[in-house]
Amino acid sequence: MNVSDENPWKKIDEEIKYDNPWIRVTHSNVINPSGHKGVYGSVHFKHWAIGIVPLDNEMNTWIVGQYRYPIKKYSWEIPEGGGDFNVSTIESAKRELSEECGLQAKEWTRIQKFHLSNSVCDEYGEIFLAQDLEEFENHPDPEEELKVKKLPFEEVFKMALNGEITDSISIMAIYKVKYLIDNNLI
Repeated sequence: MNVSDENPWKKIDEEIKYDNPWIRVTHSNVINPSGHKGVYGSVHFKHWAIGIVPLDNEMNTWIVGQYRYPIKKYSWEIPEGGGDFNVSTIESAKRELSEECGLQAKEWTRIQKFHLSNSVCDEYGEIFLAQDLEEFENHPDPEEELKVKKLPFEEVFKMALNGEITDSISIMAIYKVKYLIDNNLI
């Protein structure tokens, strides 16, 4: 299929509507691809999105539970968070795994790159598989109230399948690891 990266949208002007340390929201007046005037609202993220699936030799993994304010629900997820653009994604992943789960890994594999909700935001992220693990006490960010569970990976996969895990990064990561396991790639 022949496609072009040339932008068919023409920006007339843009205004910042909201800005904080994590996101910036812009309102753009545009000419859309059909040639008509329109508007486009975009959320611009100020950090990488990072997800990690820790997997030990017995095929156990760790999930993290916390209340998510935007959806007003408790959420079980893989260890995940944000990383400063000035720090590599792998270093951010190592920090997140240590903070949230109290784990260090000797073996790291990037298993997925992604854009979340790319119709309204520019959030980019990467997911890592962490293996050859060493456990110690976790040390979450002060504003986080986390619960951590160590479970067989197959049980976590079933949680994703039956809708107990709804976080998109987690589902993407769990399905990718399941594929890697089922195809003897890990």
